[in-house]
Amino acid sequence: MTQTRSRSRSAARLATVQALYQHDMEGTPLPRLLKEFHEHRLGATIEDATYHDAEQDFFDDLVTGADARRDEIDALIASRLAEGWTLERLDRPMRAILRAGAYELLGRADVPVASVISEYVDVAHAFYDKRQSGFVNGLLDAIAKEARPARA
Repeated sequence: MTQTRSRSRSAARLATVQALYQHDMEGTPLPRLLKEFHEHRLGATIEDATYHDAEQDFFDDLVTGADARRDEIDALIASRLAEGWTLERLDRPMRAILRAGAYELLGRADVPVASVISEYVDVAHAFYDKRQSGFVNGLLDAIAKEARPARA
């Protein structure tokens, strides 16, 4: 995979987490949310920071796929939380990271497991300290073992 494609997919993953977070917070309908990201976020310059162009089709698939399979994904995540923990107890950015990563493991067999996990651990580093990034790593690894048993 080229460096540019890799960067554009990384940008798409970060934008996916932001879009899922916004959807969770505001309930913005998906078509409007996707349009907003296409027109104002992906590859834009915001507050003097230029965002890498995100691979738009990949972004769209991650956002719509994670939303369409949300109940299945939430059940997978919840079943791997420590006793006494619920999905609702996780903060919204963490839920968005885990949902996006879980969807990619379930729905994008074209992307290697190791790439998916390391990418979402990197996204987690943008929001959290090392301990929470380790949590993302462990939880997505557990989901990968079930979602892609022959490849994990």
